[in-house]
Amino acid sequence: MNEGLLVLAGTPIGDLADAPPRLARELAEADVIAAEDTRRLRRLAAALGVPLTARVVSYFEANETVRTGELVAELTAGRRVLLVTDAGMPSISDPGYRLVTAAIEAGVRVTAVPGPSAVLTALAVSGLPVDRFCFEGFLPRKAGERAARLAELADEPRTLVFFEAPHRLAATLAAMAEAFGPDRRAAVCRELTKTYEEVRRDTLAALADWAAAGVRGEITVVVAGADRAARRVVPGDPAELARRVAERELAGEPRKAAIAAVAAEAGVPKRVVFDAVVAAKHRL
Repeated sequence: MNEGLLVLAGTPIGDLADAPPRLARELAEADVIAAEDTRRLRRLAAALGVPLTARVVSYFEANETVRTGELVAELTAGRRVLLVTDAGMPSISDPGYRLVTAAIEAGVRVTAVPGPSAVLTALAVSGLPVDRFCFEGFLPRKAGERAARLAELADEPRTLVFFEAPHRLAATLAAMAEAFGPDRRAAVCRELTKTYEEVRRDTLAALADWAAAGVRGEITVVVAGADRAARRVVPGDPAELARRVAERELAGEPRKAAIAAVAAEAGVPKRVVFDAVVAAKHRL
């Protein structure tokens, strides 16, 4: 095992008072600090009263691939590298996964400073079941791809957690209401732990109407899982599968996304739906 050490440090998602005590020590002891936003890092260090003596480098989506190799070189040289992102735990919908994987492959020890998490915080305050859940991060931005992904999740019985940008929230909630049903329960958690924290709990349809007026801030959406007793069953008849794909295409959905959505609804492989569509075309 290499003597270097990679430390993943959780940072506050809003209230700086939530910073774990160990974070200040790691900031002071690091040889190199890789930060998603170096300016935010310096503000955080100042708030914690920690003078930064480490070499500070940026580590974000655009330079992650190149910078990973540089940081692994520092680690294999025996240095202590601290990775922080703008909020929450590194690698959870944030930069970090590539560096963790590369460090492990290089024989470097990896540890973490546990800290605040928007995923767990939103789950805790949502009022929805939390004994089983799955984190989906950000949905695809394109409407067709988003609809296909939601169709795949429509029968998921576990509570679902998503991140979303405020300007896309209304469209996403409307798409969820379409895919999961308008009466599915959900919670929109906005600005968690910050001054204007807000948690809205309602049906997807009602939340979509609320969000249509515009929403600001960091958003986490928690959606109840599917009721196993009410799981939808789509007939497996090839003609019916092809008809449902055709309906989606007429509504403007790309064929590939429509096939994926119908396959998810029917509980069959995408190839089965694709073959049904081809067969239907040959019959015309």
